[in-house]
Amino acid sequence: MTGLRLTDWIAASRVYLQRRLIIIFLLGFAAGLPYLLMFGTLTAWLSQAGIDKTSIGLFVLTGTAFTLKFLWAPLVDRLPIPVLSKILGQRRSWLVVAQVVCMSSLVGIALSDPAVSLATTVWWTVILAFASATQDIVIDAYRIETLTENEQGAGAAVYQLGYRLALIAAGAGALILADVMGWMITYIAMAALMGIGLMTTLFSPEPRHPVPQDDDHLNRMARYTLWLKESVVAPFVEFFSRPGAIAILLFVVFYKYADGIWAAMANPFYLELGFTLTEIGVVSKTYGVVMTIIGSVLGGVMVLRLGILKSVLFGAVSMALTNLLYAGLALTGPSVPVLMAVISIENLANGIGGTAFIAYLSSLCNLAYTATQYALLSSFMNVARTFLASGGGWLADQVDWLTFFVLTTVAGIPSVLLLLYLIKRFPTHTEMARKTEPG
Repeated sequence: MTGLRLTDWIAASRVYLQRRLIIIFLLGFAAGLPYLLMFGTLTAWLSQAGIDKTSIGLFVLTGTAFTLKFLWAPLVDRLPIPVLSKILGQRRSWLVVAQVVCMSSLVGIALSDPAVSLATTVWWTVILAFASATQDIVIDAYRIETLTENEQGAGAAVYQLGYRLALIAAGAGALILADVMGWMITYIAMAALMGIGLMTTLFSPEPRHPVPQDDDHLNRMARYTLWLKESVVAPFVEFFSRPGAIAILLFVVFYKYADGIWAAMANPFYLELGFTLTEIGVVSKTYGVVMTIIGSVLGGVMVLRLGILKSVLFGAVSMALTNLLYAGLALTGPSVPVLMAVISIENLANGIGGTAFIAYLSSLCNLAYTATQYALLSSFMNVARTFLASGGGWLADQVDWLTFFVLTTVAGIPSVLLLLYLIKRFPTHTEMARKTEPG
């Protein structure tokens, strides 16, 4: 195995200084900002509004759009937006529309009150999820098309870096601001922050994207049939014709299950244990995100030096085992030093595992169908975060927190077993190339 000398790490880290990676970083910020505002931060608002844990757990179903986004990804991949696509290009025009809807939805949530009308909050959250999922489709395609194969690990790392910084703003920033100014002002401020993504989109270059063949000589029905075949059918046929496609999708579903099953319960857990909103904001949502950022950068270098699959395996094992640390926190009670220790280890593991996983999904995409295929893969990933994890609130209502976290650790076993099978039977092209390298 290649040695990890200090000079190797320094040389590998220079890739982060490239201009196009700065754009990916800023788009990562735009992608990350809505996430906690739909789930983590919003659950704190719901908890303070008196909503029960089972309902809060079911609230993750408002993010169903992230699971189903592969259904409209072909439209995003190939269908131009009238006028706007001619001005900005295919990718940037869709980004602008998605980001504007995200901003509008955040304002809608700000003006709602879950204690008075939970349905209104739900509907605005569903719209936000749809717009955010659409934004993710385009950003993923933009990242894959902009970077070379050797830069995908670094691209995943800077994307995670921007994403995690957005989590600080949407997590710690929002919680502390809510303590001072209230939830309405908080969500309006978050809508304004989405302007960073919008400005990045407007001032970034359009990536090179494979265009469909010229079909002007065909009649309308023939053009529609050809478009349907190239945009909707071909990406799925190409992916499912690969060896191990089903096993890959099953692994993608279960990779973050151990982490996702308790994600919606994090803030209710902290609040029930006795932590204040400010303590949660500073330790979990600020310090924790910094540790995740460090882990994300280390993950990018790890992918470059050790390969994708070994890095993903480390992430799968460590993300499951760190749930046991929260079982220990449940026993010790509201101790800030213990919380910091738990957050340090867990978020480092999540950062490394998240970067490796993004690099793995990127390596599976055919450049001719980047938006659709990445949307398919990330949609399956979100199955665990929505449908499979929606029962987390019910489980938390049935058992004590110690038992809860032990059970969520066990939930990580399927992903590890599936990955070991994939490593043995279906290694990536990069991994196969590494095996042939001398030394």
